[in-house]
Amino acid sequence: MPTPRIALVTCSELPELDPEDQPLIGALADRGAEASAVVWDDPDVDWSDYDLAVIRSTWDYTTRHREFLEWAASVPRLVNPPNVIRWASDKHYLQGLADHGLAVVETTWLEPSRNFDKRALHNRFPAREDFVIKPAISAGSLETGRYTATDADSRRFAIEHAHRLLSEGRSVMVQRYLPEVDAAGEAALIFLHGTFSHAVHKDAMLAPGEEVVGEGDTLYKPESMSPYRASAVEIEAAQNALAFARARIPGRSPASRPLLYARVDLVTPRSGDPVLMELELVEPSLFCSLAPGALDRFADAIMAELRMGPDTHNIALA
Repeated sequence: MPTPRIALVTCSELPELDPEDQPLIGALADRGAEASAVVWDDPDVDWSDYDLAVIRSTWDYTTRHREFLEWAASVPRLVNPPNVIRWASDKHYLQGLADHGLAVVETTWLEPSRNFDKRALHNRFPAREDFVIKPAISAGSLETGRYTATDADSRRFAIEHAHRLLSEGRSVMVQRYLPEVDAAGEAALIFLHGTFSHAVHKDAMLAPGEEVVGEGDTLYKPESMSPYRASAVEIEAAQNALAFARARIPGRSPASRPLLYARVDLVTPRSGDPVLMELELVEPSLFCSLAPGALDRFADAIMAELRMGPDTHNIALA
C-alpha cells in the first residue's frame, strides 16, 4: 500500500509552517504518512498528488478572499471543507448565530453599500465604554482597533479607521469591548472531530487606542497563550456553539462528520454565561504544545480523517 501524502497548507510568509505546526510532520511520519508544508497559492502544486490537504497557517487569505475560496473549492480533499471555509471566513456568521439565540459578543455591522459619511459613522458607535473595530473578513488582530467612546480623539480615530475600511469596500464590525477580556482574558477551546481536546488562555491583545496594523510582511500580532483548564460550563457552551454552526452552515447536515478541527473562543462576563467571541474553523492556531498529548491527538485525528475518506454528507459548495 503506498504511503499516504498529506499537505499541511500554509502561506508564503511561513513556507515551513508556523512553529506550532512543524512537529506534526514527525508525528504523522510516526503514523506512516508523508506530510509536508505546502503553500496554498503556489502555482506549481498539483493538489491531486495529495491524499489529504489540511489547512494550517494560510494567514494571508483575508486580503485575497475570493481567490482563496476559489482555491479551496479546487482542492480534491480539503479539511476543513470548502463550504465551511466559505461560511467561517466571513464573520457575518456571528449575526446568523445570534439571530437563532446563541450568546455572541454584541456587534453592529457597517456595510460599504450604505456609503456612510464620517458623521453617520459617529452616530453608529457606542455612546459609552470601549469598543472594537475590525473588518468582517480578518485573521488574528490585524486591522483591529480598540477605542474609547467618551474620548473625543479616540472616537475620531475610530471614525477614520472604519471609514478607511469601508472606502476599500470592506464590511466593518463594531463590537462592544468586554472588560472581562482585560481582567481574565479569553478561553480558547479546541475540538478534534467534535471531541474536546484541550483549552488555552489568551491574554488581552488590544490596549485602549491601539490599532494593529501590518508592518512589512507581518500578517498577525502574536498571541500570548498559556495552558488553561476549561470549566464544564465553558465546554458545554463551546459544544453548543459548534452544534449551532453545524446546523446552519450551507451544505452541512446533522449527518455530517464533525469537523477535523475547531477552536471556540469564549469570554465569560462577571454575571452570566460564556459569550462567543469567534468560531475559528478556517486556519486557527491549536496550540498543541501547551497541552500534554494534544499533538498526538491531532495527528491521530488527521489519520482518522484520511482513513474515513470524503464526507458524503458534507457538500463542498463552490
